[in-house]
Amino acid sequence: MIKRLYDWTMSLSAHRNALWALAFISFIESSVFPIPPDLLMIPMIIARPNRAFLIAGVCLVASVLGGMLGYAIGAFAFDWLGQPILEALGKADRMAEFNARFNDLGFWAVLGAGITPFPYKVITIMSGWTGMPLGTFIVTSVIARGLRFFVIAGLLWKYGAPIQEFIEKRLGLVFTVLLVLLIGGFYAVKFL
Repeated sequence: MIKRLYDWTMSLSAHRNALWALAFISFIESSVFPIPPDLLMIPMIIARPNRAFLIAGVCLVASVLGGMLGYAIGAFAFDWLGQPILEALGKADRMAEFNARFNDLGFWAVLGAGITPFPYKVITIMSGWTGMPLGTFIVTSVIARGLRFFVIAGLLWKYGAPIQEFIEKRLGLVFTVLLVLLIGGFYAVKFL
């Protein structure tokens, strides 16, 4: 099933309505869809590098809006779906502790999931479920998803197709290094 979804996503990159398809994929990936929009975004940018930043902007806006849907799912569907499951597993009593820990790290959790290959949809739903402030969630999502999509767009715009293989093979490493640098920068500003 995942292979069919991947093939379908790749075939969309050559379609005349590819930008709309990219917006749709970016939107639903943030709450339910398993295939990241990067797989559609990369061939679109390689085919039309002059539109690299427009394509990244579409990914960003649609992804953050989709993240807000994921947040709403967590905020409004948890009581009738998530809570009974946790009670059946005997984990309902640990939810308050988990909520506090997640919200203590909320900014970093959203930032990390928004940049790295960790499923962003998990964090969007958890953010709503734990009651993370919506403003914090949106701002962090814009920063994280913006970094992810615009770094890829910038690299593809500057270096073209040769960078595609590097990005696809080492996407997790690239964004983990970027995240470490970003956290180091925040740390340096705060404590130095």
